[in-house]
Amino acid sequence: MPEPPGPLRGTGVSAGSGCGPVRRMVGTVPEPPAGARHEGDAAAEAAAALAALERVAASLEDLAGHAPDDAGRDVLRAQALMARDPELAAGVRARVAVGIAAPRAVFEAFAAHREALAAADAYLAARVVDLDDVRDRAVASLLGVPVPGVPASDEPFVLVARDLAPADTALLDPATVVAFVTENGGPTSHTAILARALGVPAVVAVPDATALADGLLVLVDGTAGTVHVAPSPSDVLAARFRDRTPSHVSAAPAGPGGTRDGRRVPLLANITVPGDLAAARAHGAEGVGLYRTEFLFLDRADVPGLDEQAAAYAEALDAFPGGDVVVRVLDAGADKPLPFLPPSAPEANPALGERGLRMLRRHPEILAGQLAALAEAGAGRPGLRVMAPMVTGADESAAFAAACRDAGLDRPGVMIEVPAAALRARDLARTVEFFSVGTNDLAQYACAADRQSGALSRLHDPWQPALLDLVALAAGAGVPCGVCGEGAADPILACVLVGLGVASLSMAPTAIPAVREELAGHTLDRCRAAAAAARASRTAATARAAARAVLARRR
Repeated sequence: MPEPPGPLRGTGVSAGSGCGPVRRMVGTVPEPPAGARHEGDAAAEAAAALAALERVAASLEDLAGHAPDDAGRDVLRAQALMARDPELAAGVRARVAVGIAAPRAVFEAFAAHREALAAADAYLAARVVDLDDVRDRAVASLLGVPVPGVPASDEPFVLVARDLAPADTALLDPATVVAFVTENGGPTSHTAILARALGVPAVVAVPDATALADGLLVLVDGTAGTVHVAPSPSDVLAARFRDRTPSHVSAAPAGPGGTRDGRRVPLLANITVPGDLAAARAHGAEGVGLYRTEFLFLDRADVPGLDEQAAAYAEALDAFPGGDVVVRVLDAGADKPLPFLPPSAPEANPALGERGLRMLRRHPEILAGQLAALAEAGAGRPGLRVMAPMVTGADESAAFAAACRDAGLDRPGVMIEVPAAALRARDLARTVEFFSVGTNDLAQYACAADRQSGALSRLHDPWQPALLDLVALAAGAGVPCGVCGEGAADPILACVLVGLGVASLSMAPTAIPAVREELAGHTLDRCRAAAAAARASRTAATARAAARAVLARRR
């Protein structure tokens, strides 16, 4: 008897499982024909194009008002700003002025921005889908065709799309859309971030996903990154048993995180803006393990002032008066250029270029200003810790620690996201107070696989044994070591990380209840056994299976 086909594989970006019939995104917006000309009234044509963009901006702002959380609102408002971008409007006018019809002018103006965004860096490349969505909405308005959207259904379903715009994701109803699957996308896209915020299981970068027929029953495992076609009833029951999505695990705070036998493992939240703090507290975070500060600096003509920065940092510290708040200093540079700094020399591979601490060492005034603001915010608030991104060697960690201490910040740390830093973690540990492993970038650099590349998604898997080896080196280097990458949000992998010696876990707030429950079901020795089994494996898939087998023995 032939064996049943294996599951489709992609990148799991939102944990949990969902089973239901496939429903594909409705409609597409046609590309306006190249060479399309208007009838000669350039002023009227330009006015029509800009009016369409304004309608898009207004509709996105309206959608933002109905978004279920701050993350959704922020993404949709950022998209509205894209639609009102003055440079984009100038590009549209210029094209219309030479006779190009409004829909084509909009399409071409967006194409220029899209190309620049895609080539800039991994972070900005993940925003291409946001830009495409704005373009499609404007072109659809000008052509008088419907905007693609989530299909209506009287029963819960699995949404399948080539890609999913943030505007669609932010408004998904988890009671109707039990999971979604896309052909494109990556773990750091807005779509992935919103899926985690909503608690909707999701798998992205699944080749040929849109070939799945409407109505076909599929089982989506957002933790494993798989899509099982026509699952058996036992598969579905097993998934439901394993399920740790927020719909099955209370989101209410349930005490400190830790193993069954009492090893404390603080469960912290990754946040991007102060507006994320409410969700972090609602899901029981004990503090903040990664406070990304880029939001204060990107898209600014000038450096934010000390008072503005200090107020934003103090807000996080006040939200967790009894816990740690780990602030990452500005992570920008070649991959995220800043308008107020001279442009870096062109770099063929921005992710490998002058970014993070590398950029801050060339512009020490930016780092000094941020550390001064942190020191002001931390005065009288003992939970503050500060860490640097993109650190490679002990000289860099020592220089950063010295700058922190000069500013009055006595708990400096560094991120471990470069293999060289993990391999020589003991040297770095002599200079700082703590580490935080960023599994996303560490996987990217360890496996030489662009984290935005869907074709290489299998190499982004945090279960890669080589990545586990690097985490073990960092965790055993002599200072407390946390993990703030998305790997920490996988309940099974979280147990393995603890078994490797990781002291704290930081993740999207919605993932915290499931991680807490899974971890509380195992002893530290069991976690160590699962970690050993995973590291003894040869592939990510067998590492995951081996750890699952060890942890399943409790049941």
